[in-house]
Amino acid sequence: MTRKVADCRKTPSDINCSLTIIGEEDEVVRAAVEHAVSAHEHEDTPELREQVRGMIEDEDRSTRGGMQFVQLIEFKTRRREELSRLLDEWEVRTGGKRTATRAVLAEDHEQPDLYYELVEFPSYDEAIRNSHLPETEELSERMRDLCEGEPTFHNLDVVRAEAL
Repeated sequence: MTRKVADCRKTPSDINCSLTIIGEEDEVVRAAVEHAVSAHEHEDTPELREQVRGMIEDEDRSTRGGMQFVQLIEFKTRRREELSRLLDEWEVRTGGKRTATRAVLAEDHEQPDLYYELVEFPSYDEAIRNSHLPETEELSERMRDLCEGEPTFHNLDVVRAEAL
């Protein structure tokens, strides 16, 4: 049986909740309703339970190997430590708001100071939403100050992803 996923990041809220619940369908519905009541101050009603049941997805569909859309950012900097601190700050400031699900920063083995950051998102629309966060816009400006030249952005739809 396919496990189910309820992800608060897909439903805007005043508290910018980032909770994800994964399990068998009845478990996810029960836990998500309990969470909606305790954290989001909803009333436990049959309508809420149906709404929750309607928003859950199959785990495979929801995660597709952890990604459906990837943004690849290529940039050159000699100030990696400053950049790392900037990224750490952004993570703290966007907790519960950001739609990015994972990021990997890699340095080119043959070309020192050349970096690639892969940022995963559930979809292109979520990537756009993430880029419009004030904290992300500020990150972009501050990142440009640390780079030699303009970063290059590549927007990539994932066509295949698997754990090896």
